[in-house]
Amino acid sequence: MLRIRAIGRAGLPVLFGLVSPIGSDALAQAASEAIPAVTVEAPKTSRPKPITRSTRQRSTSAARAARPVAPNATDGAQGQNNTMSAGAVRAGLNQAPAGQTATTIDRSQFDNRPSFSVSDVLRDSPGISIKQGNGPRDFGISIRGSNARNGFGIRNLVIFDDGFPVTQPDGLSRSDLIDPHAYGAIDVIRGPSSALYGNYATGGALNFRTRPGGTIDGVEYGVDGGSYGYLNNYLAAGKKVGNFEGSLFASDTRGDGYIGNSWFNTQTVNFLGTLKATPDDRFTVKIINNDLSARLPLRQSLNQFYTNPFQQGCATGATAAPGCGTVRLFNNGFNATAGTDTETAVQAGLGRNDRRTIVGGRWEHDFDNNTTWRNQFVFDDRNISQPTGSTSSIGDFPSYNYMSDLTKRGEILGLESTAFFGAFYNTLTASSDTRNVMPGGNATLGRLSSNLYSETTNYGVRAREELKLTSSLTAVAGIGWETTLLKGTNTAYSYAGPTGITTTTPTTADRQFQNTAPELALLYNLNNEWLFRARVATGYGTPQVSNLFVAQTGLPGNNTQLQAQKNLGYDLGFDWTPNSAFKLSATGFYEFFRNEIVNQATSVAGVNYSFNAPRSEHRGLELAADWKFSPGWRFMAAYTYLDEVYTEYVENITNGAVFSFNRAGNKIPGISPNELTARIGYDEFAGSLAGLGGFVEVQWKDSFYMDNANLLKAPGYELVNVNVHYKTDLVSDTFKSLNLFLEVRNVFDRTYVAPANNIANTVTAAGLQIPGNTLASTAPGSIYAGSPRLFVAGMKVAFK
Repeated sequence: MLRIRAIGRAGLPVLFGLVSPIGSDALAQAASEAIPAVTVEAPKTSRPKPITRSTRQRSTSAARAARPVAPNATDGAQGQNNTMSAGAVRAGLNQAPAGQTATTIDRSQFDNRPSFSVSDVLRDSPGISIKQGNGPRDFGISIRGSNARNGFGIRNLVIFDDGFPVTQPDGLSRSDLIDPHAYGAIDVIRGPSSALYGNYATGGALNFRTRPGGTIDGVEYGVDGGSYGYLNNYLAAGKKVGNFEGSLFASDTRGDGYIGNSWFNTQTVNFLGTLKATPDDRFTVKIINNDLSARLPLRQSLNQFYTNPFQQGCATGATAAPGCGTVRLFNNGFNATAGTDTETAVQAGLGRNDRRTIVGGRWEHDFDNNTTWRNQFVFDDRNISQPTGSTSSIGDFPSYNYMSDLTKRGEILGLESTAFFGAFYNTLTASSDTRNVMPGGNATLGRLSSNLYSETTNYGVRAREELKLTSSLTAVAGIGWETTLLKGTNTAYSYAGPTGITTTTPTTADRQFQNTAPELALLYNLNNEWLFRARVATGYGTPQVSNLFVAQTGLPGNNTQLQAQKNLGYDLGFDWTPNSAFKLSATGFYEFFRNEIVNQATSVAGVNYSFNAPRSEHRGLELAADWKFSPGWRFMAAYTYLDEVYTEYVENITNGAVFSFNRAGNKIPGISPNELTARIGYDEFAGSLAGLGGFVEVQWKDSFYMDNANLLKAPGYELVNVNVHYKTDLVSDTFKSLNLFLEVRNVFDRTYVAPANNIANTVTAAGLQIPGNTLASTAPGSIYAGSPRLFVAGMKVAFK
């Protein structure tokens, strides 16, 4: 018989996500075995060295000695931990590197709520901004505004999954393959980070950590369902058997979407397995696969958004309701001699059909207790078919990534030291087509518009030293050097006359970039309550090969003069933890950019143009608070303030003649100056209602400029979400626990702008800039509406 057992006060740590630094295996051993006394005569040494081998990675929170903070929503900078093995220290470089401003989002923060995409979980970290991309789970993720100036995908930060890179060598990451149900924690590393992570880490890095098999210890099945046909069935299985530990996650997610032509169907598989072959050798395998089939609406102008935000009544261009996005297609698939047809996304059949497959392997060898050698190889294949507008991008992008590094614990002049040195090589070679979309529905393809053959290669070395100068003061120094090779040939096709006489125009690029990125940091533990941190670091990011062949008009052209962007950033912050119930973290930063790469929409739907802004400045403030102010009650908040401006940039706009406009002092478009996520909740921890809880959450995003001239703003918004959840242990030979939730999002049904890509300014023939009220009607648009009020309910059952 199945019995439900209420969780008493002894279950309070489970409800709050507290994790004891003592492993469950150790507790079980202590309870079941009487360990005989053993006397060992230690050799006499002049200086004790408390470095021991550990077969288990320590969490970021556990690594901070004498800082009694729960592991969820940890924020700040990690110091050295002298009890960690060199292998665990190396793993920590992808989680919370010493001296780096970082936040860890623990699973307990999203385990009892809908977790459809990264947008649902990353908002709990300060410094993070999210905007909807081209697909259900495709989001633009920004750290300190890093990606807000890009039109699609994720750029200017590096992403890892269990330490395996999922950012390809060309700097592009996509979040389609991320189902948050798979993960136990997410590390958000903020600020210029190219010394440790290399090219494209101008904003920082993200590391998604799946749950180890021993943590799952069985099978879990869950299902989420709600408004607009949303349904997510997912399964997690894991076990630790002898020297092998493995976990498997799989999900099937589908929905109709809340905007016309936005249904989706996506499947994700994520596997992690580790074998301890010998006491000194560990082999890890990572496999990720994601298949996506989705329809995609056209983006709207601001006025279209105000008129028809969810694009209803948009079956055909001829009968389209006001506010529907439309695209002009060549009837013959190659030029306008046979006329054109204006169609909606539904009529044209726009969408995405993509596959992403990642296979990685890692070998770690311990030369001794203090020295670990790690070798890692990743194969990453991105296969796309994306008719997103008047053209469709089609191609296969296989990449290879190899890195090898050495981590050593020891002493330098009697001071505790952690040294790291590594080398890396990664490359991507691809041939991709851009084809015209023609009338006929289901994204019927016309003739070739262009072909791009591209090669991207990065190689370099990096080194890092962490030195404990005193018991309270730790210094960190690092440097990275990298060479990037970009080669490409873009062949543009044009067609004359009704028969389409073909003319090809090739444009070639062969660029080489060399970049060096140093960093310095200091950590000062005043006492158990106060940690102060200071850091100065650099980042760099080279263009993507495809950026080099798109002209300002959005048509194929020569943009090969693009330069690499570089930034120099200063961080100053503190963590205050007066007791285990309260934690406050604050970080101020100031970053100076040179040749910042900025993208803006063009007159061709779905095509963006890239340019360099010679100088710009990013400054801001990040705050994170976690306060358990009464038994069962908890308040959490993450706030970001951003002030990002051009300090040197003259924009040239052509309308017959060329007109120049000085943008110095203008705000960089796409940057919301204020963002806040705050949540207050209560969880009953005793009695017959133990495990029952709920929270109210507020999200605020301030308005922001959409253009370089600062003539048009996208409106801000405030959203309220309400959640009720219940979790209980089950006394059974088969079941372990049951988790239920119901959440209402956007309770007050606010209509708001989810993303707004940057748009181009235009001028009259007399050189006068087109005013903002006219820009608001500019097509093609750059806006998708955010979700209206929706209801999501979920259930998860854990089996033994």
